[in-house]
Amino acid sequence: MTHTTTDRPTREASGAVVPVLAFAGIVVAVMQTLLVPVIKDLPQLLGTSPSNATWVLTSTLLSGAVATPIMGRLGDLYGKRRLLIASLAVMVVGALVSALTSDLITMIAGRTLQGFAMGAIPLGIGLMRDMLPREKLGSAMALMSSSIGVGGGLALPLAALVAQHADWHALFYGAAGLGALAIALTLLVVPESPARAEGTFDVLGAIGLSAGLVLFLLPITKGSDWGWTSGTTLGLFAAAAVVLVLWGVMELRVKAPLVDLRTTARPAVLFTNLASIMVGVSFYVVSLVLPQLLQLPKATGYGLGQSMVVAGLLVAPLGLTMMVTAPVYARLSARYGPKVTLILGMLIIAIGYGAGLGLMSAAWQSLVIAVVLGAGIGLAYSSLPALIVGAVPASETGAANGLNTLMRSIGTSVSSAVIGMVLADTANDVGGVAVPTMHGFRVSFLIATAAVAIGLVLALFLPRQQRPSDAPRLRASSEEDAVPARAEEALRGFRGRVLDAHGVPVARARVTLIDRRGRQAGATLSEPDGSYALAVPAQGPYVLAAKAVGHGPLASSATHAGDARPVDLDLALPAETVTA
Repeated sequence: MTHTTTDRPTREASGAVVPVLAFAGIVVAVMQTLLVPVIKDLPQLLGTSPSNATWVLTSTLLSGAVATPIMGRLGDLYGKRRLLIASLAVMVVGALVSALTSDLITMIAGRTLQGFAMGAIPLGIGLMRDMLPREKLGSAMALMSSSIGVGGGLALPLAALVAQHADWHALFYGAAGLGALAIALTLLVVPESPARAEGTFDVLGAIGLSAGLVLFLLPITKGSDWGWTSGTTLGLFAAAAVVLVLWGVMELRVKAPLVDLRTTARPAVLFTNLASIMVGVSFYVVSLVLPQLLQLPKATGYGLGQSMVVAGLLVAPLGLTMMVTAPVYARLSARYGPKVTLILGMLIIAIGYGAGLGLMSAAWQSLVIAVVLGAGIGLAYSSLPALIVGAVPASETGAANGLNTLMRSIGTSVSSAVIGMVLADTANDVGGVAVPTMHGFRVSFLIATAAVAIGLVLALFLPRQQRPSDAPRLRASSEEDAVPARAEEALRGFRGRVLDAHGVPVARARVTLIDRRGRQAGATLSEPDGSYALAVPAQGPYVLAAKAVGHGPLASSATHAGDARPVDLDLALPAETVTA
C-alpha cells in the first residue's frame, strides 16, 4: 500500500450549503417569470409591435435551454462551484443591461444573458451529490430541483407588486441585487467539489447542440405568430431534425462528448427525461391560466376581477407548497424509491387539474388548485434528479442533470406554445381585444391532464431502483465490525477506519473513492468511531483520498477484486503541516 498526499484539500461542506444553493436556484428561476406581470404592456413600454416584444421572453428561454447542458459539462470538467458563480455573474450583467434600457435590441441582449443562469440548477445538484452524505442528499436535491417552480411561483406576486407601484425597470435592479447576493453567499459558504470528469470540452458538440435547440425551440415559441404550417416554421423544424441527427452521430464518435448519448439511452435516464418533458408541460399550464382567470373582469361572467398583486398572491402557494414538499419527498423516496414518488406526484397533478375543471368560479378555489398542484409538481420535480443521479457516474452528474433540466425547459416551451394557441383560438374579440374564454381555460387544463397521463405511462417503464430496505446486509464478524449503516455499502467495496497520526479515530473525515481514470466513484463521511464504507462500481485499482479538519490530506492506492467481500483498509491521516 502506498501513500501520496493530495495537493488540493477541499473545505468541508457546512450546513448552510443546501439553503445557499437552493437560494441560487430560486434566484435563477425568478428570471423566467420576472416579466409576466407586465407582459401585456411590453409592446408599449418598448415602443414595438407585440410580435417583436415576445422576443424579450423567447430570448431568455432559448439561452437557458442552450446553457443548461453546456454549463453542466463545463462544471464536470473545471469545477461546478466555479461555473455556478460564472452563471450567476452573467445573469447579474444581463439584469443590469436590461435595467438601463428601453431599447428592444438591447433589452433582448440583456434577457439573453439572464437566461444563461439556468445552468445553475444542474450545477447545484452536482455540488450536492459531491459534498453531502447520502442521508441528506435526497431532500437537498429535491429542494434544488423544486427551486425552478419555487422561484417562478414567488416571483409572480413580488414582481406584480413592484410593477404596480414602481417603474418596471426596478424588476431588473432587484434581480441583479439577488444575483449579487447569491454570488456572495456561494463564495462564502460553498466549497469547490473535488470531482472532475476526464477529457476536454467538446466545442463542436456544444455548437451543434446549440444550433439544433435554437432551430427546434424557435418555431415552437413563434409558431403562433408565423403560422404552424408556414414555410418558416416547417423549414426550421426540418433543419432542427437534420442538425440534431448529425450532432448525435458526431457525439457517438467523440471520445469526450458534450452529452454521453449511450448513457442517455439507458432506460432509467431516457424515460426520466421523457417524463420530465410531460411534467414541464403540466407545470407551465397553471402558470399561464390561473393569473389570467383571476385578473379578468367580472363583467365577462367568469373572470374573478382580482388585481395583479392579489392574483400573484393566490398563485404563490404553488411555489411555497413545492418548497414544503421537499422533506416529505425525502421520507417517501427513502422508503419507496424515487420512481414511486414520481408516479405519486403525477397522480396528484392529474387530480389537481381534474378537480380544477370544476373549481374556477371563486378566488379561493384558485388557491386550492395552486396548493394541490404545488404538492404534485413538487414531488415530481424532486424525484427527477434522484433518478438521474442514481443512473449516471458521479463525473457526469452536471451534464446529465443539465440535460434533464433542458427536458423540463422543452416541456414548458411546448406548453407555452400550445396553451397560447388554444387560448388565442378560443378567445372572444371584445373591442379589438382578444379575451380568453372559460372554454379555453378548461381545454388547457385537459391538455395538462393528458400530458401527465403520458408521463405516468413513461414512468411505469422506469427500471425499479433498489430501496435502502432491500439492500443485502453484510454479516459482521465481530462487534468491532458491526456498523449496520455502513455494512450495506461495504458489500462490494472498501471499509475501515480513519485514524489520526496517533491512531485515534477521526469522525466526519471525508473519504473519496477515485477510479483509474481519475474520476470520483464515491464519497462518504466517517462515523463517530472513525469507520467508513464505500462501494465500488467494478473491480480494479482505486485511490482513497481522505481529508479532515486539523489533519493533513492522504491518498491510499488499493485494488478490489470485484467479488462480494469488502477490502479492509484503514486510512492514517498525517498531522497537519503549519507553514511559519
